[in-house]
Amino acid sequence: MTATETNAITSRPRFAAVGAGRMGRGIAIAFAWAGHRIALIDLRPREADAWQRLHDEALGEIKASLAALAQLGALRADQVDTIAARVSMVPSSGAAAALETAELVFEGVPERLDAKREAFAQLNRMCRADAILTSTTSSILITQLAALVERPERFLNIHWLNPAYVIPVVELSTHAGTSPDVLARAKALMESIGKLPVVCGPTPGYIVPRLQALVMNEAARMVEEGAATAEEIDKATRYGLGLRFAALGVVEFIDFGGADILHHASREMAGSIDAARYAAPAVIGTMVEQGHLGLKSGAGFYDYDGRDVAAYRRDVLGRTLAQVKDAGLWRPPAKDTLP
Repeated sequence: MTATETNAITSRPRFAAVGAGRMGRGIAIAFAWAGHRIALIDLRPREADAWQRLHDEALGEIKASLAALAQLGALRADQVDTIAARVSMVPSSGAAAALETAELVFEGVPERLDAKREAFAQLNRMCRADAILTSTTSSILITQLAALVERPERFLNIHWLNPAYVIPVVELSTHAGTSPDVLARAKALMESIGKLPVVCGPTPGYIVPRLQALVMNEAARMVEEGAATAEEIDKATRYGLGLRFAALGVVEFIDFGGADILHHASREMAGSIDAARYAAPAVIGTMVEQGHLGLKSGAGFYDYDGRDVAAYRRDVLGRTLAQVKDAGLWRPPAKDTLP
């Protein structure tokens, strides 16, 4: 191999997103913004004019997204072109060369099992043996996809939340054969671009989509029933529910208020609204029976033994107050009402 060829290989992107749709473009921005070169690969053979349209559309959207970030003060306007230039659009004819040195590959083709099967058949041939292969699927179980991957120990799902280049959390879903070393490497790589990885098993809906689907469906039912208008529900969720859950995690919130509060509230709403939707899971009933109510009893989902409860409560108050202030909704009492 000549020096020129060696330099060409070593200068290739370490990261690749396969599928040049909305998710692939978002992932490309996330890595490019973090200072990395990334290949955005289209595996579908296209005529020259069709490829040019996709090329221009994808890079145009990437630049437009970066320009919007600059307008909002998240980066400088003179950085837009530099960041966008780190994204290499690659047609199917160049996929093998682009994937030859990639250490982390994201599959983001359409949400059809046949499309995933075809994509992984190509990735199995083109990617190096130790490359971490991931899918970004939001609907297909990782256990179904793992069967499509050669050396499935290097495979996991990485589910991004839109916009992928803004939301910190990425959900890493593993299957029984995922190597602990691969999981550790994937977490480290995601952290290196400023992401906050959370890990779950091969469960439908991961964590965030599973929770948010329940909330969104219930909000739609409330509009349907005439319980409240869409505008009032949105105000309540943005500035009530949202602010509180931005300060406290959902499970932490159960412990903070008490499992008994959730138990009794669930019983009442199961009776007055819908038993199937509002029945508390067995774990809540067991915790109440055992007296594991959360913070006030010293144990719940978390163990508070030896913890400075007063300091923890101040911390929660501080987190909540910060969210209210950030939303511009902090209204301290008027001076003339104070003693």
